[in-house]
Amino acid sequence: MNSNVATFNDVQTLVVIGNGMVGHHCVEQLIERGALDRYRLHVFSEEPLRAYDRVHLSEYFAGRDAESLALGEAALYQRPGVTLHLGVPVLEIDRERREVITAEGCVHYDKLVLATGSYPFVPPIEGAEGDSRLVYRTLADLDTIRAAANKARRGVVVGGGLLGLEAANALKSLGLDAHVVEFAPRLMPVQLDDQGGQALKARIEALGVGVHLSKGTQSISAGSEYRYRMNFAGDDFLETDLIVFSAGIRPQDALARQCGLELGPRGGVAIDGQCLTSDPDIYAIGECAAWNGSIYGLVAPGYQMARGVAAQLCGEAADPFIGADMSTKLKLLGVDVGSIGDAHGALPGARSYRFIDEATSSYRRLVVSADGKQALGAVLVGDNSYYDTLLQYVQNGITLPADPSSLILPLGEAAPALGADALPATATVCSCHNVSKGSICSAIDGGCTDLAGVKACTKAATGCGGCAGLLKQVVEHELAARGVAVDKSLCEHFAYTRQELYGIVRVEGIETFEEMLAKHGRGHVGCEICKPAIGSILASCWNRPIQEPWLVPLQDTNDTFMANMQKNGTYSVVPRIPGGEITPEGLIAIGEVAKKYNLYTKITGGQRIDLFGAQLHELPGIWGELIAAGFETGHAYGKSTRTVKSCVGSTWCRYGVQDSVKMALDIEHRYKGLRSPHKLKFAVSGCTRECAEAQSKDVGVIATEKGWNLYVCGNGGMRPRHAELFATDLDDETLIRYIDRFLMFYIRTADKLQRTSVWRESLEGGLDYLKAVIIDDSLGLAAELEAQMQTVVDRYECEWANAIQDPEKLKRFRTFVNDQRGDPDIHFVNERGQRRPVKAAELNLIPVAEEVV
Repeated sequence: MNSNVATFNDVQTLVVIGNGMVGHHCVEQLIERGALDRYRLHVFSEEPLRAYDRVHLSEYFAGRDAESLALGEAALYQRPGVTLHLGVPVLEIDRERREVITAEGCVHYDKLVLATGSYPFVPPIEGAEGDSRLVYRTLADLDTIRAAANKARRGVVVGGGLLGLEAANALKSLGLDAHVVEFAPRLMPVQLDDQGGQALKARIEALGVGVHLSKGTQSISAGSEYRYRMNFAGDDFLETDLIVFSAGIRPQDALARQCGLELGPRGGVAIDGQCLTSDPDIYAIGECAAWNGSIYGLVAPGYQMARGVAAQLCGEAADPFIGADMSTKLKLLGVDVGSIGDAHGALPGARSYRFIDEATSSYRRLVVSADGKQALGAVLVGDNSYYDTLLQYVQNGITLPADPSSLILPLGEAAPALGADALPATATVCSCHNVSKGSICSAIDGGCTDLAGVKACTKAATGCGGCAGLLKQVVEHELAARGVAVDKSLCEHFAYTRQELYGIVRVEGIETFEEMLAKHGRGHVGCEICKPAIGSILASCWNRPIQEPWLVPLQDTNDTFMANMQKNGTYSVVPRIPGGEITPEGLIAIGEVAKKYNLYTKITGGQRIDLFGAQLHELPGIWGELIAAGFETGHAYGKSTRTVKSCVGSTWCRYGVQDSVKMALDIEHRYKGLRSPHKLKFAVSGCTRECAEAQSKDVGVIATEKGWNLYVCGNGGMRPRHAELFATDLDDETLIRYIDRFLMFYIRTADKLQRTSVWRESLEGGLDYLKAVIIDDSLGLAAELEAQMQTVVDRYECEWANAIQDPEKLKRFRTFVNDQRGDPDIHFVNERGQRRPVKAAELNLIPVAEEVV
């Protein structure tokens, strides 16, 4: 027998109890390191499903199933020497006999790894039972919540921490009126300071989630309007139909207690730096383990423990576990939240810089050392684009700039982001898998020539995914430094960037996707990346109606039907109201249409009127009446010019110094229909009081005594950006000329789906370079850009007016090919005098007499 192959008697038995994310990672590491040459591996899972991604658990309610959430391939557990016991809880551990005892029998072990994780803590509250005692931990828990939501209108989460807010998002996604009850005086009290908690609260409330702070539930009783009543101190209460507890976790240490292992002072299996318990044959990893009395509730420390234990069991050297960085970057209910290092400034001598924007509920705090040279921690709410840079300053002790506050200032005032070249080789890029910049460089030196190869080799960005942006930056920088051409192809069908494709379309006068694909692409049909991107380029260059036969297949649903699809399958109708100015006759016409088709109506933030609830077959009729009344499409469905907001300016306002309404009308009529890489929003304010909020727009215009100040590259949304002052005291003609050049230069050079603010950040030379191109004509493009804009302006026609005159195009607006009926599965209920779509949880509550469309 080959001496390098273990005999049967040499093979030991290794048991892993727990098949969560950490237990699974340990198994992966063991197999990767050749553990099957020396061990028969038994893995026990209490759940009937193999390991799945708990970090993205809430996506289960968004359509993902257990298989799509599963970690790794099922084949991993089908290898010879590996036995996965699903749905088989371990009942006891007999340390003397070295056996694990289950309902199906006993299994001997030589080495044992406890990866039992944690369980949700539910406070002992009188009346908490059934649907008032739900938890948010496993897929089975989520199934129970979904079933409870089917007969509910309101749901409450007890606990305003990370998991609590995830659970609230899940309830909201199920169509419930969601609320969060937190005992502490702020949300996420462990990660955020008071001001960060306030900013997060404001953002979450703006999303329609109720937040109740400093509330301790003392009992739960029957409610009057809802199923349950949560009774707080005094006479305060909150009624709800279901309650999900997310009030923290407790280590799952029952087996350790049963077999007499040493525990931590607050529970958990006590471990040393090698993750060994008080029994030299038993290891503990993840949330069930207590190192130095602390339990780590994030996946990255658990992975770190798993790697160390796997290395030791395979006879390899392993760095001791000495605690872990608990920095986190999250998106909760769509809100960016980041916490780094000493976020509360608790270290002696720590000083803080804070940036507070109450208008957008954004907050940033940078904690620095007493001498101002080292970053110690940070808090971010509303914009995590600062996270990667701040994390590297904290983790690697990089010397701060002379003015540390510049690291958290808004775009235009902030210090440059920390580039990949500034990171030391020891800098951790992926904390989940402990991948350093040096490891990435080694992978590239070993033959990896693209991002996918580096991810496969190092596993970077395959955990929580929060490091994906930084990883891409490092890989591209290192490839370029080695003289390797970085592939920036749009997709597999076009080996060009969007900017290069734009140039090809312009130079060769290409007007169809088919011609573009035949001359410069590969394949026959394209994909969901290149079709809309090239469709946008063609529209930007030639301004052809979006409903032309050669353009329709390139569009997404909204552009295809020239309306925004809503969550119940109906569409919104948004007629253009330039500058927000509308005649009484126009208001009456919109009102008559809304009344005739029973549409929900709402004034938007862009000074328009939205009409919601139109079915597909109704759209041509609605637009026919609106166009007859003098309206045209507002392009609310397109990556194009949306709105030009204005105040009343000098016409009415005693503070106005210019006619902002006329300028808003001129701008909107000039650029309406302009297709671009992303949506465009404008505003014109008649004085510096800024009632039109011009400084949060892609193009903002503010009146002065001498003319107009022009601001560019701002936006609201998930990543708000203040616009930057571009030029001052412009006359009307010069203002329009600069806007023409700016917009066409953006359309020519931006990447697909890149907003003006992000495009501005990517420009080498920054705002000064942009001024040189637009104002000083440093590239000699000014006349060309103006001529291109004039072509777009001259070719404008209302897309809906074009569509309703063409019988072939109208055939597209049918729910059923051979039937004029509407969709029988669309339901509405009346609320506040208007109809709204039925939430999923209400479908079984609709009275027989209720309206069904």
